[in-house]
Amino acid sequence: MEPKKNPKANVGRNSSLYFAIGLALMLFLTNYAINYKTYDKEAIDIGQLNLDDLDDEEIPLTEQLQTPPPPPPPPAAPEVIEVVEDEEEVEETVIESTEADQETEIVEVEEVEVEEVEEDIEVPFAVIENVPVFPGCEKGNNAAKKKCMSDKITKFVQRKFNTDLAGDLGLSGRQRINVIFKIDKSGNITGIRSRAPHPALEKEAARVINLLPKMKPGKQRGKAVTVPYSLPIIFQVQD
Repeated sequence: MEPKKNPKANVGRNSSLYFAIGLALMLFLTNYAINYKTYDKEAIDIGQLNLDDLDDEEIPLTEQLQTPPPPPPPPAAPEVIEVVEDEEEVEETVIESTEADQETEIVEVEEVEVEEVEEDIEVPFAVIENVPVFPGCEKGNNAAKKKCMSDKITKFVQRKFNTDLAGDLGLSGRQRINVIFKIDKSGNITGIRSRAPHPALEKEAARVINLLPKMKPGKQRGKAVTVPYSLPIIFQVQD
């Protein structure tokens, strides 16, 4: 028996293709509908200014006050010049020439003695060639004389210095007095300077140093020179 329908008229043969096309179309429409946005006119106003709506600004006219000019300054009085007659006579100074002429007698000049002035040279105690000699320190070399001098000066100060003075002044503890003096070219003590916690201690230190005996002056290159000397005086005040 022959079929009644034409096989070309079968609509179900391309159904999967049509389904895919329809599905894609629906997905596109759905996506467009979801992303579609609308805005109100007031919300999208960007604040543009219409210059035609502005009125011309009216500038008020203010009254201008006319200030009168300041009065001219009074005329200056003419300066009176007093003419004083110069009656004082001025004596002219005559400058005479001091040049000798042929008639001037030439006097012979006697020989003038020039007196040499010795300079006061100071040489430090540590580097002097011949150290000042304290009485009783004549023996030994230069180093031995230095040590002997330092020891004798220290013992001399310990005997003569009034250490009870610091306690009477209300001082306590360890006291230090720095004394600087010079042994001049004649061996005498000069230029005493002292620094202490109290002025009374400075005076006491200067008094004791003034009692030092005269020494044999130090020499540098065979000539007597001034030698500075520093001495620290340290003692403890007993409470």
